[in-house]
Amino acid sequence: MASASHRRSLSKRRAVVVSAAVLAAATGAGVLVTNAGATTADLYHQTLPAKDGWAASGSGTTGGAKADSAHIFTVSTRAQLVRALGSVSDTTPRIIKVKGTIDANTDDSGKKLTCADYAAGTGYTLDAYLKAYDPATWGKKAPSGTQENARAAAQARQAKTIVFKVPANTTIVGVPGTNAGIKGGSLQVKGVDNVIVRNLTFSATEDCFPQWDPTDGSAGEWNSAYDSVTLRGATHVWADHNTFTDAPFFDSQEKTYFGRKYQVHDGALDITNGSDLVTVERNQFTHHDKTMLIGSSDTDSTGKLRVTIHHNVWKGIVQRAPLARLGQIHLYNNAYDTTTLNGYAPKYSIDSRAKAQVVAEHNAWTLPSGAKAAKLLSGDGTGAVAGTGNLVNGTRTDLVAAYNAANSKKIKTTVNWTPTLTAGLQTSAKNLPAELATTTGAGVLS
Repeated sequence: MASASHRRSLSKRRAVVVSAAVLAAATGAGVLVTNAGATTADLYHQTLPAKDGWAASGSGTTGGAKADSAHIFTVSTRAQLVRALGSVSDTTPRIIKVKGTIDANTDDSGKKLTCADYAAGTGYTLDAYLKAYDPATWGKKAPSGTQENARAAAQARQAKTIVFKVPANTTIVGVPGTNAGIKGGSLQVKGVDNVIVRNLTFSATEDCFPQWDPTDGSAGEWNSAYDSVTLRGATHVWADHNTFTDAPFFDSQEKTYFGRKYQVHDGALDITNGSDLVTVERNQFTHHDKTMLIGSSDTDSTGKLRVTIHHNVWKGIVQRAPLARLGQIHLYNNAYDTTTLNGYAPKYSIDSRAKAQVVAEHNAWTLPSGAKAAKLLSGDGTGAVAGTGNLVNGTRTDLVAAYNAANSKKIKTTVNWTPTLTAGLQTSAKNLPAELATTTGAGVLS
């Protein structure tokens, strides 16, 4: 008969196995059991849990979980990140641990680069550009000629430095406790499959050389080039526990030329050009204007653009949370705060257009005094928004009915699909603002 101490030891080992199994089911993979019997999640090898949104469809999303030791990197500089990413054609699984904040606007030696450095030798100056394309003399036609060519050349030099091309089968994760993130950079996930991006702060993604487009709208616009994270023709992507912000330079600090803001910020996380099977969860989006674009045009890609967005915080966001075209979009358990923050005054939250099929359920909106629920949605008369259980200041509200009562272009109320990949769905949005305030964004995972 086994001794009491042996029975206790056996019981502890069984408990460890059970705990590991439970944790594995909760996190998707990557459980470590220590010699002391404790269990911890291996953040770097975790994969997307089953049924956790559209990215769990089909083969699921595993990123670089199968990386061998030669393809696990810890990076702290731009040059190290570039080397770790390697060639976009190399699909070998890889894990990249980002330690600290990487400044994308640096050269290979770590020297800080400025807008003047990118413009050097191109012939571009802002003063010359403004003089060349002043609408009073140039008119409403698109810029062309010497200064536009010089602007494009300078912009290309910046792009070569700050755009990081992510290959397939890659996991990029911030090391906990290091303020991990990328400042001034743009992760480009283009034409590849199976990518995970977690626990990173993306800040200050700025275009030194915005382009003037006098044909954009009735008064023209300054348009910039870089999203903090851009998905173009990408599939099976999981973006989890990241923070997206314009800080420290806000739109309210921008100068005005030709009567329009000199906009240096583009999107925070854009999903375009036929991207598909994407899950965006437990992120914080703050201090930004055009935040998330799903579908780059009304003819982007029918049958794709399937995206799940859940348990995110949107605060200090002007618009596009998200703007959806064509695809099947599921938004659940998100918390929206539409209070103006550092000059970012909300226009709307969700825009459904170009026959987008949006299901928005059990989300929570916090509106300041006097704000109207009718302004939480937007559309072109062809998109749909279905779903129930949405709360506005704690009160269940039919968002589409409120919008349609105040607008001539009606949002449709039925969609052509039923969400089934709904891991973690909470059927009450009552406590979401408080819960998500401390459980979302970079720096939470350990």
